[in-house]
Amino acid sequence: MSDPTPGHHWQLNTVSDDYAELVIDVRDAPANTLSRTVMAELNAWLDELQAVPPRGLVIRSGKPGGFIAGADVHEFTRIRDRDEALAVIRLGQSTFERIAALPFPTLALIRGHCLGGGLELAMACDYRIAVDDPATRLALPEVKLGIHPGFGGTVRAIDLAGSLKGLEVMLTGRSLSARQARCLGLVDEALPERVCANAIHHYMTARPARRSPPRGEALLRSAPLRPLVAAVVRRQTRRKANPAHYPAPFALIDLWRHHAGDARAMLAAEAESVATLITGETSRNLVRVFKLQNRLKALGKQSDFRPRHVHVVGAGTMGGDIAAWCALQGSTVTVEDANGQALASTVQRADRLFRHRLRDYPRRLTEAADRLLPDPHGHGRRRADVVIEAIFEDEAAKQALFAELEGQVRPDTLLATNTSSIPLERIAAALQDGHRLVGLHFFNPVAKMPLVEVVHQADTPEPLLQQAMALCRRIDKLPLPVRSSPGFLVNRILMPYLLEAALLLEEGFRKEAIDLAATDFGMPVGPLELADMVGLDICLHVAEVLAGPMGLPVPRLLRERVTAGKLGRKSGEGFYRWVKGRPQRARGRVQVDRHLQERLIGKLLDEARRCLDDGIVADADLVDAGVIFGTGFAPFRSGPLHYLTTRRVKGVSEPG
Repeated sequence: MSDPTPGHHWQLNTVSDDYAELVIDVRDAPANTLSRTVMAELNAWLDELQAVPPRGLVIRSGKPGGFIAGADVHEFTRIRDRDEALAVIRLGQSTFERIAALPFPTLALIRGHCLGGGLELAMACDYRIAVDDPATRLALPEVKLGIHPGFGGTVRAIDLAGSLKGLEVMLTGRSLSARQARCLGLVDEALPERVCANAIHHYMTARPARRSPPRGEALLRSAPLRPLVAAVVRRQTRRKANPAHYPAPFALIDLWRHHAGDARAMLAAEAESVATLITGETSRNLVRVFKLQNRLKALGKQSDFRPRHVHVVGAGTMGGDIAAWCALQGSTVTVEDANGQALASTVQRADRLFRHRLRDYPRRLTEAADRLLPDPHGHGRRRADVVIEAIFEDEAAKQALFAELEGQVRPDTLLATNTSSIPLERIAAALQDGHRLVGLHFFNPVAKMPLVEVVHQADTPEPLLQQAMALCRRIDKLPLPVRSSPGFLVNRILMPYLLEAALLLEEGFRKEAIDLAATDFGMPVGPLELADMVGLDICLHVAEVLAGPMGLPVPRLLRERVTAGKLGRKSGEGFYRWVKGRPQRARGRVQVDRHLQERLIGKLLDEARRCLDDGIVADADLVDAGVIFGTGFAPFRSGPLHYLTTRRVKGVSEPG
């Protein structure tokens, strides 16, 4: 191999007479992103490649963790107006058009994450090989930022995967494994890394025919059929997203309806559409949510704590699911419970999780299962780097357990409780060294909820807090440092909102109207449905714990339902009757009641403001992050405190 030609973010290597490599390795960045500077340098390399063409070109990443993570999202916030946005998008389109028009074969070698603009670049190449590994994930997730693909991706995705599958990938933003991407047609091969060099040589020398659009694609794109197909897709999309809240998916459907089959027209319309969306309020807010997420991801980096052995005490739903999640993420996990049936249930649920996440990788599935060890006698206590208590929510029981654990674990073992509402100081009172206890409050369901509240006392040592946050990142969770107080942050904000919903039901409002008020605002589910999903017994217990310190009324109706054994989804009836995991709602149209909405959402907003005033977390951004990632609070509104600020700026008096 000859000496590489250097650049700031790209370098060109001559590998052999058959092809050259263009390697992206964005300087001083953990991941490759396509900033304007990176794109400008890519265009300079394309000038050189056109002037002195190689026989073939492979584009790959010089970073071990991934290919390209997409456009530089931080640049989105610096776009001043629609004209500037349009110029940026057209630069991306023209750059990738140049790649597509190169007079020699081009191939993208994809290892690790390949997202957004990164996948759009790969699709502009003649061929794509994805390394078949769980770390390789491909996606067009732009809808999660309030836009849709804008560098030619709308055209190329449907050309490669077909209209229906291509639209589905873009409308959901879902992540694909290498094998899934191959089945859809987005990549040509999903191969073990050891054979990729041979495959590259084959594509560079044999130059096989490129993929053709799927059979029947011409009919789908025909002018008579497109409006009918678009109407069906639009109706399906409305079930998951409100066009008033999330305009991007519907803009994408309209783009396909009007221009599919005419690549030039679709590219022009794609640019215009993204320029409008990226300067809109929804996209601005979703980009802010993305930045909040990255802030949480950065927490814990000050510690190199790498726990190899996690011991979980309590094999109930939460404890068992925490144990399974930690095993999935690579830790050896012992899970302790004297109840053999609870341990068996934990193993069964873990098996379902492993099969869902690792179904394409049988060896890794077996390894994950081998890392989860039932431990009825608690032998893992003495060996563990971390012990997480996840028994029932009883202060005395937790105190007794930690008093016992303290004498059995290593002096450097991290002790954590998964309590959802009990102040840390009260549990820590049972320890000789109460400073070593932290809270790790996971949310249900553990595999889906990204947030973990890392609860600390006023005098928790900083290195210990950093260890706890580092643990969260090791298991791919978002840590939120929260000061110990009744309910911490998320439950303290959520509980007045849930209880207000129960009080409204007592006053005679229809449950469907109460939940509609919340979902119309943008919440993922209504408060009564959410309470049923959490369990009314759990809601009642937390309400009773918080009633005194927060001055909350405990609704009579909530007590009555629990006393009658109507606990929600798990018992088949709570506020709703549940059939096959779904709430049964009364027939008939329900109108949105704005006064009811103001009263309901107002409880949540008021408590969020009080949490900031009380210093439960460090600043308003962390309040917003906690409520978004802990409750699913309307992401397009970018958090309760940001929403309140926006209302004041606009002079708006209602949440709608």
